[in-house]
Amino acid sequence: MGLDLTTSPSERTAGSKYSGPIIDTDVHEAFTSLDDLVPYLEEPWRGLIVRRAWKGMGDPFAFWASHGVDRGDIHLPDGVPAGSSYERFKELVLDLYPIRYAILTSFFWPGLMKMQFEFATALTTAYNNWVIEHWLERDSRLLTSIHVAPQDPHAAAREIDRLGDHPRVVQILLPLGQWAYGEPFYRPIFEAAARHNLVIGMHHSTAVTSALGQGRYYIEWHVNVPQTAMATLTSLVCNGVFDTFPSLRFAILESGFSWLPHLLWRFDQNYRSLHQEIPWVKRLPSEYIRERVKFSTQPTEDFSVENWLRLIDMLETDRMLIFATDYPHWDFDSPDASIPHRLPANLKQRIFYENARELYGLDQ
Repeated sequence: MGLDLTTSPSERTAGSKYSGPIIDTDVHEAFTSLDDLVPYLEEPWRGLIVRRAWKGMGDPFAFWASHGVDRGDIHLPDGVPAGSSYERFKELVLDLYPIRYAILTSFFWPGLMKMQFEFATALTTAYNNWVIEHWLERDSRLLTSIHVAPQDPHAAAREIDRLGDHPRVVQILLPLGQWAYGEPFYRPIFEAAARHNLVIGMHHSTAVTSALGQGRYYIEWHVNVPQTAMATLTSLVCNGVFDTFPSLRFAILESGFSWLPHLLWRFDQNYRSLHQEIPWVKRLPSEYIRERVKFSTQPTEDFSVENWLRLIDMLETDRMLIFATDYPHWDFDSPDASIPHRLPANLKQRIFYENARELYGLDQ
């Protein structure tokens, strides 16, 4: 594929800090409390929050990092939740690094609700409106995702149609977990995404499980997150989503990427043996995934420059990785530290900027 993975003598000896433009593809903004959504809700949903009949979605485990799930320097004296201060995000990310765009992905996903789907849909609409007013209008570098409740795909499609042409909306956000998105039940969401030429962003969630369940410990859950991403990709390919929607593009967020070569090799090998079972899939699975799916770099595993280059070589393309910080979480990836300085300059440009710019159709 014409990859130039060589390093110059200066990069091999001293390293070269990347100073070009950056697109951060995973920023978790937050509200200060559920009360922030009240002005955007109608009855009967408004009253559920006003009367404290619903207190939000809790986490199924405790976070053992020093400040829980968040960076230690995020918390402000007034005690507002991490990620809720635009000013703090501007100070620690937007103005500290050469961020051209930052894509908001939230930390509030009513798509995880297992009951009362109408309420979940109302919450997504309220949250989307709140983000547009309280975040997008404050900084032209901010872009956002449409949050939907996939439990009701037709309602989700209506929400996509409502906001899909907003100039600062670039993707639809779906939680990864226990949903086989390749199933026909979810087609209205993909049809709406295709109508508006929006990326389908898929982000891991607390609903993620491994083949053995969630396990007893947070570390088990965190290590096994890629299993759900792998299962989701096989569901999308085998159920013909890529064939049915030839323009649709995907971003797999915060689910790792070093497992990709194994999946591509194993998937192609099985397709060659078993493709008669899925005759609507016309190409090798690896071709769909290489061409139309990107993977955020966060959480970046700690491996050497040489192993980074081996991985890119095994992927046979430098177009699959997109940079993310995962602000404001404890495993935040700094642009200065998470991507090795000694990677080739053209590869760093691809990871930090070009791949995401092309995926989301952004201006230079």
